[in-house]
Amino acid sequence: MLCSTYALNCRLDESEATVTSNASLQTRKQEFVRDAIWAVAIDLFAEKGFDETTLDDIVAAAGTSRRTFFRHFESKRDLIAQPIVTYGASLAAAIESCPRGSSAAELFRHVVLEVAQNTVADPRMRKAMAVAAKYPAAREAQLSRVAEVQDRIAEVFAQRSKDDLTAHALASLTLSALSLTYRVWFSQGKKEIASAAQKVFAEFSKSICDR
Repeated sequence: MLCSTYALNCRLDESEATVTSNASLQTRKQEFVRDAIWAVAIDLFAEKGFDETTLDDIVAAAGTSRRTFFRHFESKRDLIAQPIVTYGASLAAAIESCPRGSSAAELFRHVVLEVAQNTVADPRMRKAMAVAAKYPAAREAQLSRVAEVQDRIAEVFAQRSKDDLTAHALASLTLSALSLTYRVWFSQGKKEIASAAQKVFAEFSKSICDR
C-alpha cells in the first residue's frame, strides 16, 4: 500500500512538473513573439516614422497577424509605451542592487547611473527614445505610463527609506534626473552616458542642495 501511494505521489509530482514546464515554455514563446513584434515595430518607427507606420506594416514585417498582435498589445501607442514598463523593472532592480547602508544621495546616484547605462546599451531602446522625442503621439503614449512607474519605484524605495515622503521624493527625483540625463546625452550625440549623468548630478546639487 505504501509503495502504491509513493508511486502515485511520484506520478503526480511528475505530472505537476510537466504542467509547470509546459507553462514555462509557453510563457517563453509568448515573450519571444512579443519581443519580436516590438523590435520590428521600433525599427519601422525609426525608419518610416511613428505616425506613418501602420499596424499592417508591423504585422507584415513581423510575419504575424493582427490577432497575434492584439494578443500582446492593445494598439500602436501601447507598443511604443512598453519601454516604460521595462524601465520600471530596471529601476526596481537598480534600487535593490544598491548596497544596504547607502545614503539616500548614494542610492539616488546609483540608480540613475545604472539605469541610464543599461538603457542606452540596447540600440533599440535608443531608437525608441528618439522616436518619442520626435513624435508627440509616441511621447504622450510613453508619458501616460510614467505615473504607474513612479508609484512602482516609490514602493521599492520605501523599503530603503526612512518614510513614505522620502520614498516618493526619491522616485520623482530619479525619474526627473534620468529624463534630463537622456536629454543631455541626446544633445551631445555620444555613446557614453555617464558624463551626462554626472552633469545632471552637478546641476541638481547646484540648484537644490546649495540653496
